Amino acid sequence: AAPRSQDVVGALCLVCLAAALDFRYHHAEELEAFLQEVHAAFPALTHLHSIGRSVEGRDLWVLVLGRFPTHHKIGIPEFKYVANMHGDETVGREVLLHLIDFLVTNYGRDPVVTRLLNSTRIHIMPTMNPDGFEATEEPDCYYSHGRYNKNGEDLNRNFPDAFENNNVTIQPETRAVMNWIKNETFVLSANLHGGALVASYTFDNGNAVTGSSEGYSKSPDDDVFIHLAKTYSYNHASMYKGTGCDNRQTFPEGITNGYSWYQLEGGMQDYNYVWGQCFEITLELSCCKYPPADQLEEFWRDNKVALIEYIKQVHLGGYANREGSWSCRQAGGQSGDSSRSQVQCQTSQARSSDSATSDINATVPGFKSMLKTVEVSSNSDNFSALKCDFCFSEVSIKTRASSCPKIPLYQELERASAAGKPTLNIFVLMTVMLVILK
Repeated sequence: AAPRSQDVVGALCLVCLAAALDFRYHHAEELEAFLQEVHAAFPALTHLHSIGRSVEGRDLWVLVLGRFPTHHKIGIPEFKYVANMHGDETVGREVLLHLIDFLVTNYGRDPVVTRLLNSTRIHIMPTMNPDGFEATEEPDCYYSHGRYNKNGEDLNRNFPDAFENNNVTIQPETRAVMNWIKNETFVLSANLHGGALVASYTFDNGNAVTGSSEGYSKSPDDDVFIHLAKTYSYNHASMYKGTGCDNRQTFPEGITNGYSWYQLEGGMQDYNYVWGQCFEITLELSCCKYPPADQLEEFWRDNKVALIEYIKQVHLGGYANREGSWSCRQAGGQSGDSSRSQVQCQTSQARSSDSATSDINATVPGFKSMLKTVEVSSNSDNFSALKCDFCFSEVSIKTRASSCPKIPLYQELERASAAGKPTLNIFVLMTVMLVILK
């Protein structure tokens, strides 16, 4: 039978993309041209948009891939990859371009890729700091001024901090990402860096509440973050070995708690978790920040499987399905879809080897909370989280959704904890005095 015209056009699109994207560094104009070409070749599978502009006016491009690329659909979780927030850390930028190429050219041909794109809305931002990348004239393995944006600011120290008032001037690139996080309902994310070989997870900062005095800043979802970090490291060609980049620095199983590695204020992964209700880890992909272009193909091979397997984790667990949802999301087990009514879900879990029994408590302001106990299996390979329905009566028009707090949340928890200690001491002292008097 003669090939259909759309099949011929599709085949030509695949050939054009394969020929266009080689293993070298792509500067701003080439990167934009590639993204435009992908969207033109696959308009039903992709959505290309700019979430803002850099200091020098360059677009911050995001390509969305999936069966419903232009809008959110209930039951289809939102995932994102962000690279090159430090302009001189370049491997992630090129790896994400090849990930895009791999996904669109294998959709409809590879069953795993097809199911992944049919069940997930994937957002890919190849560069958060295009000005820094263009400013890096002489590639260096260790450091260059291209790390910073045009205003000389480190974008991974520029987000509101959960533990202290870092009093930074929010940069245009940071503001664009903050608004992006607020406007979408991201569940899982990773930001790609260079200079080490490790998967780092929340928290990057800490205080007594999170156990930082013991050298480890533990989040309420520490076990989930460890699982996510190991998912990437063990699917990477060598990260799981934990050898690091020199004999002085090793990372068992290729993972580390961010604070245990080094303390960081105003980081993006903590901001995602606390203010964006999104689980984000930091992926350090290369010992050399800006390696020679002839090594890029090897970096793609090393990371290809891990990038796909990590996306699949967005289907781990369960999701709450309901009419309406919340506009302000914070850490503590919430998930769902963005709307004006405010629904919050909190979970507690008891785990076995392959499943977890979870108590899910869903609340709406002005209504009685609903508690359900469900068994959640390890189902990321099936590309389908457990669905849990909550049915509330229609929210009154007079009900006003609360706004997201802007103060450092864990700073307040530390103050509350500290305030409680003198009261306990006084109580103990009074008890002792009563015994003595008797």
